Amino acid sequence: MLDERPGLAVHIVAVERDETLLPHLVDTLDACAAAGDGQITYDVVEADYVIASTGVDQDDRTNGLDLVIQNPPYAKLAVSSPARAAVRAAGADVPNLYAAFLALAASALNPGGQLVAITPRSFCNGPYFGAFRSYLLDRIALDRVHVFESRSTVFADTGVLQENVIFSGTRGGLRDNVLLSASDGHEDDASHRDVAYADVVRPDDPHQFIRIATNDEDTEVAERMLSLPATLASLGITVSTGRVVDFRSKECLLSEADDEAVPLIYPTNVRNGFVVWPCVTKKAQWFRTVSEKDKKMLVPEGWYCVVKRFSAKEERRRIVAAVWSPEQVAGPVAFENHLNVFHIRGEGLDRHIALGLSMWLNSSLVDKFFRTFSGHTQVNATDLRTLRFPELDSLRTLGRLAPGRLPEQDEVDGLVEKVLSVIDTAA
Repeated sequence: MLDERPGLAVHIVAVERDETLLPHLVDTLDACAAAGDGQITYDVVEADYVIASTGVDQDDRTNGLDLVIQNPPYAKLAVSSPARAAVRAAGADVPNLYAAFLALAASALNPGGQLVAITPRSFCNGPYFGAFRSYLLDRIALDRVHVFESRSTVFADTGVLQENVIFSGTRGGLRDNVLLSASDGHEDDASHRDVAYADVVRPDDPHQFIRIATNDEDTEVAERMLSLPATLASLGITVSTGRVVDFRSKECLLSEADDEAVPLIYPTNVRNGFVVWPCVTKKAQWFRTVSEKDKKMLVPEGWYCVVKRFSAKEERRRIVAAVWSPEQVAGPVAFENHLNVFHIRGEGLDRHIALGLSMWLNSSLVDKFFRTFSGHTQVNATDLRTLRFPELDSLRTLGRLAPGRLPEQDEVDGLVEKVLSVIDTAA
């Protein structure tokens, strides 16, 4: 850098709280200063970055910066945590420590300053990071985003089983284009493409999801999905998380049949496109109401489509959908909180709608589109609400075509294409 800008003076502010790392940090900075021959100076702030950047005792050296480079820590922040309260007082609500670091860094930049960070991709979508995304994207314009597409390569030793990103953004920057790139890991060749800013953060998206289509196929998939006519709201269908939080209803959980108990459905009951109940599992398979409050945990007898809220890293699709059939057992049913449940005003769906939804959600088209904005294991109800769908008649047609089992992926995709071709012809 100094070879390219011989007159440049660089002052580094390094923030570190780990006493075991501080001597090594100082050694590195000393080496940089020596190599800079007087052009490089530094300060070391021995403090927690959140504390040093907030409150009445904040360190002024952490503000007014031209460039911030971060590899922030990854940990959840409870609503009542001091760190979250400190960042909230500074104007941002953040559910995770890395988001706290990013929010404070974006706020600390001078106009035209740049933020560069490597983080999990989880902030790009979902309701938990909604307020943070708005705060961040109001302050910086994304310049470049690189995705590590493997969930088990970068930071695998920390247990972070989601895709990670390196991104850069400029305080008050132009929102014209974003350079997107992708690779499996940090040592692999990367693909690159330049896209319009509005394709990454859509102006009409109230959630401000960050959508990363890293190749032409991703773009074609996104365009095709977004051209579809229906949303869940326009279809009159709602998706909600299952009502039963098992650790709060322990007295209602049964592992053996009871005349007063109803089926209790967990993600483990999702097998090959259908809910198999009861099944051999350590999870309770029956739910018996004890109080009036417990009765509100049940949904009426009917056909329901469900989606796992968390996908295992070995599953080939992020969205794993299945159908609950009332033909297994008559009466109400209870769905556990780790499932998303599609319903109509709290009641069941038309049989063919339920089957059609499951086929649609299990398709490669939906999976590829979902991956453009989600790189982690969780599938939120909010994420599902942002998807596009065929109209009800097309979903019914797809449901009628569905066999009595979830077919192989090629067959699912073939049936979906058959229905979509009719939509394309009609359009």
